[in-house]
Amino acid sequence: MKEKYYKIDRRNFLRTIGAAGLGSVLASTKALADSNDPNTGGKNLKPKFPQVPRRTLGKTGVKIPALALGSNAAGYPAVLKTALDWGIDYWDTSLVAGGGNSELDIGKYLEKNPTIRKKLFLVTKESKSKSDADLEKCLQTSLEKLKTKYIDLYIGVYMMSDPAQLTDQVRQWAKNAKERKLIRFFGFSTHKNIPQCLLAAAELDWVDAVMMRYNFRHVHDQETQAALEACHKAGIGIIAMKTQGKTIETEEDKKLVAHFLQRGFTEGQAKIKAVLEDKRVSTACVAMNSVALLTSNIAAVLDKTSLSQMDMDVFREYAQLTCSGYCAGCADICDAALSDAPYVSDIMRHLMYYNNYDRPDEARRLFADIPHRVRKKLLTIDYTAAEARCPQHLPIAKLVAEAVSKLA
Repeated sequence: MKEKYYKIDRRNFLRTIGAAGLGSVLASTKALADSNDPNTGGKNLKPKFPQVPRRTLGKTGVKIPALALGSNAAGYPAVLKTALDWGIDYWDTSLVAGGGNSELDIGKYLEKNPTIRKKLFLVTKESKSKSDADLEKCLQTSLEKLKTKYIDLYIGVYMMSDPAQLTDQVRQWAKNAKERKLIRFFGFSTHKNIPQCLLAAAELDWVDAVMMRYNFRHVHDQETQAALEACHKAGIGIIAMKTQGKTIETEEDKKLVAHFLQRGFTEGQAKIKAVLEDKRVSTACVAMNSVALLTSNIAAVLDKTSLSQMDMDVFREYAQLTCSGYCAGCADICDAALSDAPYVSDIMRHLMYYNNYDRPDEARRLFADIPHRVRKKLLTIDYTAAEARCPQHLPIAKLVAEAVSKLA
């Protein structure tokens, strides 16, 4: 007997969930959860939900949901449960996410719900490893915190910026960890120097997947597109993160919101759709710490309407008009101009977490990781050469001063 799913009217569902009327959505979600809770006296009949479509993760052959749960959802059990109801079984975390608590929260959830682990595609990441011994320590710590015997995808090089980080030592460790059945697949994440990192991965047969910063701003970047295509041809799974490409609110932001509301989407829904229009992308990994945001994004992924060429042109124009408020992560350019302080792209990312993603504690923690000798002279450095070379025309000196004020 075929499962019967709730019918979805695109415009009504997306407008209701994504725009204003979240109260009724939350209430209905709670009612569904209560009906599935034996403590409420219900019959524990699981309601049927439409399932998020699945895509193949490169040469692994594994099917994963096109929408993945980002690391800051771990502390919200209602979000975790709702994600599973809709087929989102790819859960992303890391050793340091949530101040180190994200893995612990997932571990506690799995302890309370032991049958769930076999349903999950669990992803976590190392932190600052410089040797195979460091990698082993990070992995064992994650296994203990997550209360699991294995990781499905282990990001063994976290926030990679230099292809030289993919050493033979890392390759041998990854092979050994797979043989011990501690990890199923191995990959890396990258926020900066992305094309260089992707091209390096495409030449290797032991990298299974890459988490890369990828949003509407990168769709028309030829260098990024060429590198992504090389990875795709090599069978490397592509996981898009930082899909929103946010800036501080401007008049251009308001125009973008208005355009997509006219189309029946919220701005955030349209940005996820723009990423998933690229069929080389296996999933969009999005931070979602509320049921309201989760269901809004689910609605966007379930909706089969493609963005029009006009929609993509609107995104392109918006990206051009707001480029001076968004660091593209081409760190090699500003690093070459600032040999004494090669941390500008990192500082821009930390400031983004503070201004755009409501993650001030993480922003301050990451900023504090910059060597003290560099932090103490940030306000005295001449950034003129870096500003002149920046493709995004960022006012680097002004942004660094803002970061020092907010994060130091």
